[in-house]
Amino acid sequence: MHLKEHIIKNIAMVSAVAMFFCACEDSYKRVGDEAALKVYPQGIASDFTLTYTETQKELNTQDSSASRIIAILKSPLSEDYDNLKFPFRTFPKGLQVDYYDEQGLKSTIVADSAIIYTRTNLIDLRGNVVLETHDGKRLETPQLYWDRSSEWIFTQDRFTFSNPEEGSVLNGVGMDFNRDFSYFNAHKTGGEMLIKEEEL
Repeated sequence: MHLKEHIIKNIAMVSAVAMFFCACEDSYKRVGDEAALKVYPQGIASDFTLTYTETQKELNTQDSSASRIIAILKSPLSEDYDNLKFPFRTFPKGLQVDYYDEQGLKSTIVADSAIIYTRTNLIDLRGNVVLETHDGKRLETPQLYWDRSSEWIFTQDRFTFSNPEEGSVLNGVGMDFNRDFSYFNAHKTGGEMLIKEEEL
């Protein structure tokens, strides 16, 4: 009788310990799932177009004739996360940015996806990024940053830059430049220049 009672007590103790460990493990998993909060956009827009304008002087009326378009951003899908502490907007299906100089000449940037950080005015362009200027210069890179506040563009990635005016193709890693390529600084480079033969 004592042996049977002893076995029953051991079984009860093993069951209690097993339940304790199972309960702890289950509780830990629930806490982990709750800690990883999912973030959802506050708004989603299809066929999104955003026009950036600037004025030379402060407008007293609603007349927009004194303003000029400096950029037009287009994307098939935009997700707005401006409700977060560090607000941003994503373009997961790609985007195109047409930007204009003071003479109204258009240059274009396209990318597979992008993020605009609202507070810092920084655009992070990713995947098959191609920048083409109005005069035919072309930059290709996997990732490109555009600081709209300072109108400065840069990458730390590999790039190919072609300039048809000079007949040159430059390859390298890392470069920064202003919007119209009138100044640029390539970090590590190598390339070729095509020299046209003079006609006899």
